Amino acid sequence: MAAAATTTSSYCGGGDGRSKCSFKFHAMSSSFGARALRSRSPGFLPLLRGSSLGSFAFGPRIRPVQASPSVDEEIELEFEEDWVEGEEFDGGEADGDDSLPLDVELLEEEARGVAKEFSYSVSRELRAEDDAYLQKDLSEPQSSETSNKQIPDHLLPRVAIVGRPNVGKSALFNRLVGGNKAIVVDERGVTRDRLYGRGFWGNQEFMVVDTGGVVVFSKSQDDVMEELAITKTIGMDGISLSSRDAAVARMPSMIEKQAKVAVDEASVIIFLVDGQAGVTAADVEISHWLRRNYSKKFTILAVNKCESPRKGLMQSLEFYSLGFTPLPISAISGTGTGDLLDLVCSELKKLEPVEDLVEAEKYIPSVAIVGRPNVGKSSILNALVGEDRTIVSPVSGTTRDAIDTEFIGPDGEKFKLIDTAGIRRKAAVASAGSTTEALSVNRAFRAVRRSDVVALVIEALACITEQDCRIAERIEEEGKGCVIVVNKWDTIPDKNNNTLKYYEEDVRQKLRLLDWAPIVYATAVSGHSVDKIIAAASMVEKERARRLSTATLNQVVREAILFKPPPRTRGGKRGRVYYCTQAAVRPPTFVFFVNDAELFPETYRRYMEKQLRAAAGFPGTPIRLLWRARRQASKKNAEAPSP
Repeated sequence: MAAAATTTSSYCGGGDGRSKCSFKFHAMSSSFGARALRSRSPGFLPLLRGSSLGSFAFGPRIRPVQASPSVDEEIELEFEEDWVEGEEFDGGEADGDDSLPLDVELLEEEARGVAKEFSYSVSRELRAEDDAYLQKDLSEPQSSETSNKQIPDHLLPRVAIVGRPNVGKSALFNRLVGGNKAIVVDERGVTRDRLYGRGFWGNQEFMVVDTGGVVVFSKSQDDVMEELAITKTIGMDGISLSSRDAAVARMPSMIEKQAKVAVDEASVIIFLVDGQAGVTAADVEISHWLRRNYSKKFTILAVNKCESPRKGLMQSLEFYSLGFTPLPISAISGTGTGDLLDLVCSELKKLEPVEDLVEAEKYIPSVAIVGRPNVGKSSILNALVGEDRTIVSPVSGTTRDAIDTEFIGPDGEKFKLIDTAGIRRKAAVASAGSTTEALSVNRAFRAVRRSDVVALVIEALACITEQDCRIAERIEEEGKGCVIVVNKWDTIPDKNNNTLKYYEEDVRQKLRLLDWAPIVYATAVSGHSVDKIIAAASMVEKERARRLSTATLNQVVREAILFKPPPRTRGGKRGRVYYCTQAAVRPPTFVFFVNDAELFPETYRRYMEKQLRAAAGFPGTPIRLLWRARRQASKKNAEAPSP
């Protein structure tokens, strides 16, 4: 801390001589002067410094003073006022409460409470909207215990769940990891990609892998479509019938490939069958496939849907023909899952917690990839990770669950990438009557909620649609950072030097809500510029976590008010800002303590946000401005009895 500080006084004299005001600014650090000047918005400072504006003259006066006893790098707003007929500097009537001293620590604590309360209220409203959309409560049961986060995901042993479609693999996955991470409905072929989740039993922790239903035997195309719940009409406009048929024919092999990857990396395999349906041809072929290719891996034959222990033993007897010892369980009720977990953990190696692992303590940002169906979200994920992590197909609705994937960028920075299902209009989803699609959309919105940065993918030829605007509105409401990804950029014909300029102008005009978001033009199929998506997301995450010093913030706010004071009401009142502080990050949240929040209209609040962005930046992230009336808090403090 510097031994001496400076005081900057500005004198504002009215042209008619009716009122005058001077304010003083105290800085505790000798380096603050340069920092405050750098933070000033260049747009309006030249007008204020040493020039006249209307009937007021502005001239800075600087003189050295002794160090102030206030908090380091905090500023104290002091007004030396000479009032005429009860008028204050900003034109409003003088208020008795305005003379109360500013308690900086109390205001900072109150600001944090206001920011937290606002964040909770927004989250509650959005969740209530999602539940009303699905017309039922989707609150997820959470595990009562907490997993050991000292062991990274990639070091945990894998436990893969495989089987034919609709035997309850996703229900067992949810039972083992706790919660409702995988979509579970009474339909065939819901799960298609690999889904990972951390599970634990006693002191043993492991990674559970859910897979799609394996169809390894020959079937007609109609049978495959029924088995995997595939449609060739919804969301496939503009795709030829031959391409649709080819995509349907490739779907079983793609799902089998995802299951094969899960089994290859697993230490234990859970082969799940349906005890109520009995042994089927598909079960026989899968058992042959496992014995032929994975005889060295520990395989558990779990007979699901055996709710009654007595009947379960009878149901499981016929499954001895598959060459494994059957274990009756019920994924829904939990019957037999304890014995299943005992068998699983008996074959897993015990891992010691890594106490000094620096990377485990570092915050890993999450990037959700969202957009309309068939815009290339899964292709972007596969291009980033360099493998076929998710199934890519022109079949609409290929991705169902929100797929989490760990990714390490070129500079060594870690990210969690979340691939999501395509989000269609609510009316279209409701008219289709598909519970699976409704749950998939809900998972996509929940992925946005748990992410830090959202990559909003749009199709280059389609540009911005009405549904893109709705998704952008949701991103802004959630307070998430955003990167606009224009995919399939190679499909734009006859590009020239002005194409990029005109296209960006069109995007900015239609997505005014995200005018602060950077735009990346990429082609996922060829891998062109996909690395720029991660670079932009990394920049946005750093901006979301950035914090302004209170001194710099109040300096910017003061100069913005001097340049454009709040408007007067018909009664002659005008809003006054006493103090401003950044109460939270992710997103940056600023709390303004004012005399009356209603005296600051929406237009003035937008003006203040623009001035903050002009002075401090924050590209790629929304910023929240909360306005708090100090008068009520001051009265409560004044009336509170002293201890």
